[in-house]
Amino acid sequence: MATPDPRDELEGSEQPFVAHLIELRDRLIRAVAAIVVGFGVLALWPGPSALYDLLAAPLVAQLPAGATLIATNVISPFLVPLKITLMAGFLLALPVVLYQVWAFVAPGLYSHEKKLVLPLVVSSTLLFLMGVAFCYFFVFGQVFKFIQGFAPKSITAAPDIEAYLGFVLSMFIAFGAAFEVPVAVVVLARMGVVSIEKLKAFRGYFIVVAFIIAAVVTPPDVISQLALAIPMCILYEIGIWAARIFIKHTQAPDAAPEDRAAS
Repeated sequence: MATPDPRDELEGSEQPFVAHLIELRDRLIRAVAAIVVGFGVLALWPGPSALYDLLAAPLVAQLPAGATLIATNVISPFLVPLKITLMAGFLLALPVVLYQVWAFVAPGLYSHEKKLVLPLVVSSTLLFLMGVAFCYFFVFGQVFKFIQGFAPKSITAAPDIEAYLGFVLSMFIAFGAAFEVPVAVVVLARMGVVSIEKLKAFRGYFIVVAFIIAAVVTPPDVISQLALAIPMCILYEIGIWAARIFIKHTQAPDAAPEDRAAS
């Protein structure tokens, strides 16, 4: 009997892998195209300059009369608004990006797993955007007002636009990530890493952890630290409540009755 060619044996296993790579490439192209389209739309209206003015509005409102932001780099007035437009374009295209991720992963999941993933993708997106909005509409105004209240009269505030952009992005990421606490709690509970009872018992420790995180990632003022720590504690409780619901409704069809009862 003739020995089969090893290359023939590999062909059957290579094709599915190549097909996955092609699908991944196509979905990445669609996601990038959505971001480019979002960037183009925002570049036309309202425009990069208007977007930066909108982002800087909470700080400008607290500056002394006649004070403005400055640019210490020659190309900063051009690059910084473009960076903000690209960031806003990504947020605008986020539903399309997440759909491409979901469409690529979904065929490899069981039906009970799909019940878990799609709500988590949607909820994590909404929670992140809620954290960014909370930071922009509430935290910034209070923090900048607090900081300007301590500024000596002999100092004229003129923040650099690149430094302000870095500060804003770090705050947006901090608050957006902090608002993902319920998603993290649900995932840990659903994967069996921790039980609902352990999450409840850890409640007191989490409050301490929340205040430590707030002290590290926010400016050294009481307002921003409380504005981050208190929502984290509230969202932790929401995560425990949501974990019960997700565990109950995402059990495998062949799960043992005692496992369902335990959840």
